[in-house]
Amino acid sequence: MVLIGHAAQATLNFRAPLLADLVAAGWRVEVLAPDWTAAQRQRLQAMGVRAASFPLARTGLNPVQDLRTFMALLRHLRRERPQAVFTYAAKTNVWGMLAAAVAGVPRRVAMVEGLGYAFTDGAEGRRTPKQRLIGAVLTTLYRMAFAAAHRVVVLNPDDARDLQRECGLTGSKTVLLGGIGVPLEDWPMHPPHTHPMTFTLVARLLREKGVLEFLQAARRVKARHPATRFWVLGPLDDNPGGLREADLRPWLDNGTVEWPGAVDVKPWLAQTSVFVLPSSYREGVPRSTQEAMAMGRPVITTDAPGCRETVVEGVNGFLVPPRDVEALQRAMLRFIEEPELVERMGQESRRLAEERFDVRQANAILLKTMGLG
Repeated sequence: MVLIGHAAQATLNFRAPLLADLVAAGWRVEVLAPDWTAAQRQRLQAMGVRAASFPLARTGLNPVQDLRTFMALLRHLRRERPQAVFTYAAKTNVWGMLAAAVAGVPRRVAMVEGLGYAFTDGAEGRRTPKQRLIGAVLTTLYRMAFAAAHRVVVLNPDDARDLQRECGLTGSKTVLLGGIGVPLEDWPMHPPHTHPMTFTLVARLLREKGVLEFLQAARRVKARHPATRFWVLGPLDDNPGGLREADLRPWLDNGTVEWPGAVDVKPWLAQTSVFVLPSSYREGVPRSTQEAMAMGRPVITTDAPGCRETVVEGVNGFLVPPRDVEALQRAMLRFIEEPELVERMGQESRRLAEERFDVRQANAILLKTMGLG
């Protein structure tokens, strides 16, 4: 059994429970990623999983680099002859599925965790020429990859519909998973936190994640309620929509927000009142929101694909339109003016996480889809 990922750390962060379940089911498991460190390899080895590397340019449309990726994967799969290949992320879905098909791997499953930058409206509510170009290329490549796959796992119904319409994915191949889930025991319920009222965004620092809208709403709310805290947790990103530290500096220098960078989010979420993800991005179902819900945090997020799957309006939080700073501000003020909502909606978030986002349930579906259950 081979998993092919685009980044070693992301694989360890988001696939560790799946790897453990595969090993527990008796499968010999190997994970391919382009950037393993010695410590990461040792961590996998302790789990009973092998690590191997392959060349991959995460971004860009360089055909020479992509051909190197395809040929390296093909050689590896022909040599190892796995029973199943599971891929995730755009480029590994394309070249991993095509290589697995040429190598004759008996079971080939791809997972689309969100349509991402190429299919996301920009700051003006429309895609840039570059996004349209990348989207057109990716649509063509996805058609080829989906033809080579036995099953394609999709996290939300919006993406399932669009992939079927635009990229040739057939209904018979589509598996609608919902969220990839979190190990609930690792993200325990925490008591509500309201003093001071604290709003936290956890995301890679991309424009499409709504970081700038969060900053603008924070400035407006803080002008009325100076004691309110606003935290941004997450790394800078080399994605075309990535922000630079200079973009954040004015907001940090004037005390609007705190940005500790890429940190262990658990202790920060424990001191959070409300989790906020004002994304216009084509999310799958955001893992960060699932983690916050498991810890009993109410949610403000956008009525956008994937994000809307995490909130029952008025039950565990509020949905706001993408790129709408005014609506985001109103939702924040609602919690400040009615602090009892933090506890009530936080309890509902935990309940919904247990119903919808238990990683064990998600992994059982994935193993069955891969024919390994």
